Amino acid sequence: MKTSRIARDTAKVAVSFSQADYAPRRQTRAFAASLQAFTANGDVPLPRPGKKGVKPEDQSDDDSLSSPTSIFDIEDVPFASSTSRKRKRGVDSQSTSTSTRTSLRKPDVNSEDGTVGKSKKAKRQLAKRIVNDAGEVEIEAPANWKEIYDAVRAMRKERLAPVDTMGCETLAEEHLTPRDKRFQTLVALMLSSQTKDTTNAIAMRRLQTELPAPGLTLENILEVDPVKLNEMIFVVGFHNNKTRYIKAAALILRDDYAGDIPDTIEGLMSLPGVGPKMAYLCLSAAWGRTEGIGVDVHVHRITNLWGWHKTKAPEETRASLEAWLPRDRWHEINHLLVGFGQTICLPVGRKCGECTLSEQGLCPSAVVNKKKVVKKVKRDVAVKGEGGERVEWKKTEESVIVKEEDVLAEDVK
Repeated sequence: MKTSRIARDTAKVAVSFSQADYAPRRQTRAFAASLQAFTANGDVPLPRPGKKGVKPEDQSDDDSLSSPTSIFDIEDVPFASSTSRKRKRGVDSQSTSTSTRTSLRKPDVNSEDGTVGKSKKAKRQLAKRIVNDAGEVEIEAPANWKEIYDAVRAMRKERLAPVDTMGCETLAEEHLTPRDKRFQTLVALMLSSQTKDTTNAIAMRRLQTELPAPGLTLENILEVDPVKLNEMIFVVGFHNNKTRYIKAAALILRDDYAGDIPDTIEGLMSLPGVGPKMAYLCLSAAWGRTEGIGVDVHVHRITNLWGWHKTKAPEETRASLEAWLPRDRWHEINHLLVGFGQTICLPVGRKCGECTLSEQGLCPSAVVNKKKVVKKVKRDVAVKGEGGERVEWKKTEESVIVKEEDVLAEDVK
């Protein structure tokens, strides 16, 4: 079992637990004052719900995070390119682009760059809408979905992922009462959005150990100063908003649900900061009832890579999957694909060379090769004489590799 990455992540958690002092992020006076409003009159300033009645689970708590990249899960934010797009001035040369061509690199069986090393064709097999004899519309599952599902199950058994040891379902303390365990599961899910599992585990551990005995309970969240709460969870993404959400949700649980968490999807989604994904995952983990699929960015991204559907948002993906995926897989698929996305099918730099789906030609998005984009450049070079003085300009033409592009399995001819 390959556990080197998990060992490093676990070591980070251990080091974080052992540190005595935590340096919270910069917090403005205005925000601190808004948090103090909880203790004054309980007013909770919250962002407005999103369009079409679907409440966003993540909202930026900093103007600097209002850029388009803030819509990604923190694990999925693309790395910024370090290559400058500015043209550098040459001392004795000038260049202009005249043409662009591509050259396909020969397959490399020793694929250290993450490619498969074999050009194996794979087709997208979408779920299909069909009309039965009764005139009703049914959704026919992708033809190869069982092969893909079983192959991913086998790969997941070989590699331990962060979600296996630090996922939200594993963070509630076993010695607590069922009510308190359910509350901890809800808090873990609220903290988890746009945050790595390893980081989320750190924040949860601080709440469990630094709040007064018995630790992370509804009563202690109601009593804790919001500024102190914000400090304890500062490592997670959007900690300012999450502080508001958790304090506001605690008030609702106390007043409307007798101190427990709701046992319906509608009730869970009525809580601030809880959207469909969290609601379905929480209902399944806390109450043992699976009424829908919790679709996060991993499930949405990977199932689209497989070609099971063409969806633009997680909610579309959930509806598409629930239309044909057997109900006994609804609870498992989130945990399965989150771990797969953390170990092999990474958001950036997919390890297609280590994926069984690529080897068997089941994944149309597998990177089977690299394509070099070559640009022809005309350059004026100064020819100097014996004395070092410039004599004339000489026109030359050379090929420059601009970048490398992925060749996918579905593009192989």
